[in-house]
Amino acid sequence: MPSYVILGKYTQEGIMKIKDSPKKIEAAQKVFESIGGEMKDFYYTMGQYDFVVVCEAPDDEAMTKALLIIAGKGEVRTETLPAIPAARGAEIFKDLP
Repeated sequence: MPSYVILGKYTQEGIMKIKDSPKKIEAAQKVFESIGGEMKDFYYTMGQYDFVVVCEAPDDEAMTKALLIIAGKGEVRTETLPAIPAARGAEIFKDLP
C-alpha cells in the first residue's frame, strides 16, 4: 500500500480548539480506516509545520478523499508527499543508467 507524509498546519480555528487535538487525531485515524488506509504515526512539530503524519492509503484517490474529509472541518491545512520506502527506491535506482 502506498505511503504518504502529511505536513500540516492548524488554522486559527484549529489553534482555538487545540485541547481537542487528541480526539481529532482519533477521528482522523477513523477517516483513514474508512478509505482502507491507516495512520501510522502522528508527531507534533515546531517550525513551519505544526504536525507531521505518516500514513498509508490504497491509492492517491483514496488519500485525496481522506484529506478532503479532514480538511473540510476547517481546522487544518495540509501538504502531502508520496513516500517511497528505501528498499523500493533501491529497486528503482538499480535500473538507472
